[in-house]
Amino acid sequence: MRAPIGDFDTATPAPDCLDELTAPVADAVRDWQGAVPADRILYVDTEPGWADTAVFVEHYGRDLLERSANCVVVEGKRAGRTTLAACVVLSTTRADVNGVVRRQLGARKTSFASMETATGETGMEYGGITPVGLPTGWPVLVDSAVVDLPYVLVGSGRRRGKLLVPGKALAELPGAVVLNGLGMA
Repeated sequence: MRAPIGDFDTATPAPDCLDELTAPVADAVRDWQGAVPADRILYVDTEPGWADTAVFVEHYGRDLLERSANCVVVEGKRAGRTTLAACVVLSTTRADVNGVVRRQLGARKTSFASMETATGETGMEYGGITPVGLPTGWPVLVDSAVVDLPYVLVGSGRRRGKLLVPGKALAELPGAVVLNGLGMA
């Protein structure tokens, strides 16, 4: 099948290639409950060495620069309690961790989680963390600009491969909260 965005050789419905995904992502696709059918989530094989955004868009299509989202793990702290969450913002922006995220989590202090925490808690590879398949109970903060895209490129849980997900499907993820202004230029 042809990918709806980018210049990929093929796109495969994610339910048809669960073995290409990490266990938590495969489980989330297998157990998908959203109004957008799971077979609209597509997997595309990509070269891990081309993961850097500039190199990636050079090989897979310049249109992806405006249609890609990053998923970053953050931690909010208040009164000795730590809350882990994910932020999904367009790749041309950065998450407003000290403003929007801090207020949404009700935290006194927020920061990006360490690589060890992010990979250990998600079961995903660093550089491939995706909002699909995050731990139960995590807030998944999604910028409204991401939700507005017909398709958005996100990680697959591994450095090799990406998911093409209808933007509105990200708003249906467990724990999802759509926020205006989460991504800042």
